[in-house]
Amino acid sequence: MAAYLVRRFGLMLLTLFGISVVIFLMLRVAPGNIADVLFDAAGFVDPAQKASLERDLGLDQPLVVQYASWIDTLARGDLGHSYVTDRSAAAEILPRIPITATLAGLALSFAVLIGVPLGVLSAVRQNSLLDYVVRVVSLSGLSVPQFWLGLLVMMGSVAWFGTIPIFSAAPQDLAATVTMYAVPAAIVGVQNSAFLMRLTRSSMLEVLRQDYIRTARAKGASDSAINFNHALRNAVLPLVTVIGLQAAILMGGLVVIETVFNIPGVARFLIDAVLWRDYPIVQNLVMYIAVIVVTINFLVDILYAVLDPRINYLD
Repeated sequence: MAAYLVRRFGLMLLTLFGISVVIFLMLRVAPGNIADVLFDAAGFVDPAQKASLERDLGLDQPLVVQYASWIDTLARGDLGHSYVTDRSAAAEILPRIPITATLAGLALSFAVLIGVPLGVLSAVRQNSLLDYVVRVVSLSGLSVPQFWLGLLVMMGSVAWFGTIPIFSAAPQDLAATVTMYAVPAAIVGVQNSAFLMRLTRSSMLEVLRQDYIRTARAKGASDSAINFNHALRNAVLPLVTVIGLQAAILMGGLVVIETVFNIPGVARFLIDAVLWRDYPIVQNLVMYIAVIVVTINFLVDILYAVLDPRINYLD
């Protein structure tokens, strides 16, 4: 197990290094930098002032020097300063992480609590009316764009309640948090729950056709014992992978919902930073998302060994 952990941590570090190089080069390959954006927005270009700004921000140095400087400060826990606000990048990023994490956690909870049970019911009652309804609902959920559903909910809220469910201030207690994030989390969870419904149904149907399920039925095991103790336990492995990937994607993929509902989260802030070519913010946010992704993938692999005794990392 120790050898596996060492190999896995080494692979994680290599992955993060590759991501750091890719995001650094992609930002520099994109046309324009913060100086170009500022001077173009002002409607004039003073070459002397522009060169002075680039020199102050270190943008005139070779790419190798810029990359080494960023990695050095990152290794020391210093995220640098935002080019736009001149505030610490940590002060800009850290307050937004709990907001996105709360929204992503509620959305994922909604998807799992709705998608998995309905997928199980659809599988155990194959070709019934319930199965057809669940399949239609899941296809509809996958087909509806998040931005359209969000705007539709906002217009309906105005028409029925006279209010717009957008983010106004940080909630102070659990009830206020759930109320504030419930609507956007439910909208994000629609597509995720729809995908989990279909995946759960297909995984359950595959397992229910196995020989050991027929053997359990022949021995007189109850339907609940077969469906949950035997079938669902073996069908859950693909779900663990997908749920882990969804959790990682949600931490950086809520741009549309955060924009529609005016939520000052990580994803929306990342898009704004890209538009302004705010290199310290973009680089550190992408690395944060990358760390989340590789960590969740590692935890999913460990959870595999817990759920399936046939998996042994000692080999």
